[in-house]
Amino acid sequence: MTLELMADDQSMLQGEQGPAVTAAMKILVAFSNAIGARKLLDIAGAHIDGCLYHGKAGLDFVERLVEGGGRVKVPTTLNVGSFDLIHPGMMKMPPSQEAPARRLMKAHLELGCQATFTCAPYQTRFRPRFGQQIAWGESNAIVFANSVIGARTNRYGDFIDLCCAMTGRAPAWGLHLSENRRGQVLFELVDPDPEPRDALFVGVGLIIGQASGDRIPVISGLPRPRDEDQLKALGAAAATTGAVALFHAGGITPEANTLEEAFHGMAPEEVIRITRADLDDALTRLSSVADGAPLAAVSLGTPHFSHDEWMRLLPLLRKVAPGRGIPIYVNTGRATLTRLQDEGVLAGMEVFGLIPVADTCTYVTAILERLDGVVMTNSGKWAHYAPGNIGVSVAFGDMTDCIRSAAAGHVVRGAR
Repeated sequence: MTLELMADDQSMLQGEQGPAVTAAMKILVAFSNAIGARKLLDIAGAHIDGCLYHGKAGLDFVERLVEGGGRVKVPTTLNVGSFDLIHPGMMKMPPSQEAPARRLMKAHLELGCQATFTCAPYQTRFRPRFGQQIAWGESNAIVFANSVIGARTNRYGDFIDLCCAMTGRAPAWGLHLSENRRGQVLFELVDPDPEPRDALFVGVGLIIGQASGDRIPVISGLPRPRDEDQLKALGAAAATTGAVALFHAGGITPEANTLEEAFHGMAPEEVIRITRADLDDALTRLSSVADGAPLAAVSLGTPHFSHDEWMRLLPLLRKVAPGRGIPIYVNTGRATLTRLQDEGVLAGMEVFGLIPVADTCTYVTAILERLDGVVMTNSGKWAHYAPGNIGVSVAFGDMTDCIRSAAAGHVVRGAR
């Protein structure tokens, strides 16, 4: 199968647009040939996952593009890095790690990328539209773009996402194509809780991620979400426990007004029932401690807290008024943080233990003051990754549970 290249593709490939673009196009062509794509398509934007420093190879790759005069061709947002550039004083990173971590973030800016440094680019002014072709990295962003917005991207990782941004092109393959967006396995919620609790959406995400494999899940019986943040939590959990890049929720997501539409008129390959007991079991396995365990910290905002989530959190903090010195870290995008500061709503909130974190996330870098105690979170993704990444014990609960636990100094769940 021969990859069809347009005149501009050939120009990039033959070195007429600079060495950095040539390198990116060579990689993109090799990748496209490997997956069997027949042509490339134009993209409207990209989101780069490679800002988190994992070693010299990643930094060398980006710096080679910078040295070659590279510039991205489409609006390109950046995922979290290893460093909070806004609050550098909270970082606990030796200089030998700090210097390359900062340099990697800066090098992407030198390529013309936007200084978003968020895992939730859909919360920025660069949010794509329904049907737009994009090339995004970062698992939760990918599943949100495909499922909740109806934009089109595959799961692009380092460094293909950056090559797409450098060329403005992506392989016409996978979820870019309508025929590949058909639902394949049906998940039926049996007697779901009619109250759209946040934990319900996390639990559903955990289950469909584990059970879908490489198939596209369709969910029936899901209560209408309070807001898109609950769908964000569902998608993040599904992309954490599995390879889900697109889910359909009957009557909720834009390509699933009906189940027939979600399945493109075909029958599901499999039907899986999800009971309340299944959800309870999935959520229980997120916690490694029982109620009453002493608490060291709370971490919220994985994926990054939206403005709406902040507006739910701040009144809760004032009402519950934690007073035991338990820090409440909230990971958020710098654009959201700037908006909150402009609105003046964060003034004085440090008295409640509130610690905003921007540009990064507490489960991927050294921020937490204590790693020897229990950290409570409302994020299925954080609860899944943090024990392995930073070695903490985790308790999972709704946002209200987390704040009540901070006030009590120990894990409290189910309080209303």
